[in-house]
Amino acid sequence: MNTLFERTGPLTELSSYPQWAQDMVADCAATKQRVLDHDIWRMMTALQLDHESTRNFMMGLWPFIERFPSFMALNLLKTRYGRSPGDDKARRWLVRNIRVEQNHAEYWLNWAEGAGVPRGDLLHGVPPPGTDGLARWCEDISARGTLAAGMVATNYAIEGVTGEWSQMIYDSAKYRDSFDPAIRASSLRWLHLHAAYDDVHPWEALDIVCTLMGETPSADDVAHLAECIKRSYMSMILLGDRCIRSCRDLWVAKEAAA
Repeated sequence: MNTLFERTGPLTELSSYPQWAQDMVADCAATKQRVLDHDIWRMMTALQLDHESTRNFMMGLWPFIERFPSFMALNLLKTRYGRSPGDDKARRWLVRNIRVEQNHAEYWLNWAEGAGVPRGDLLHGVPPPGTDGLARWCEDISARGTLAAGMVATNYAIEGVTGEWSQMIYDSAKYRDSFDPAIRASSLRWLHLHAAYDDVHPWEALDIVCTLMGETPSADDVAHLAECIKRSYMSMILLGDRCIRSCRDLWVAKEAAA
């Protein structure tokens, strides 16, 4: 039986977590960095994304954004009150944060409209081929995986790295200033909310996962969690590749010339 984990150190310091979790995060760091180093963020902040790529991005991520509360609800269904400290902690957190997510789909639509992509395209159009992998993976692991796997893939991995790339975009004055001042605040609300420097949601998710797994989970169980994290990161990398395929070669050529 696993030894119960009870965090005693600060929430946002990795050293507060069991050694297996620290090793898991380190093992996934290179894949996470590939997400953050993706050309799409540099192209976006440099205002070098063409309309097709911008539309691909807004429409390609929309199914994931719109269904994110559903992924959390699927994980909530796995909890049983009183079964374990991890179940109770996950239950409270998921119930609270599903409500937090309720307006984020509308904020995404506002961002798309401000970027020149009509909301009707997202609501009624078909996402670009090859961009559905992230949403399909998150739904599958949330529906069929363990509670720890579902939360580590979505609330820890994707929510965590999304906070970091959102911050990169929102920190770009050039990008913010490209929006009409009359709609800038409403258009960038999704980015603003997700770019918070002190966002603790991914850390809270990691704390829950560690509480569920305990101090001494099996090596196979830890390896599975790491694979789930990496697959989430890779799904976002592949989505980004598909979104900018049409203008990446032109952008690379311009960068080389400069």
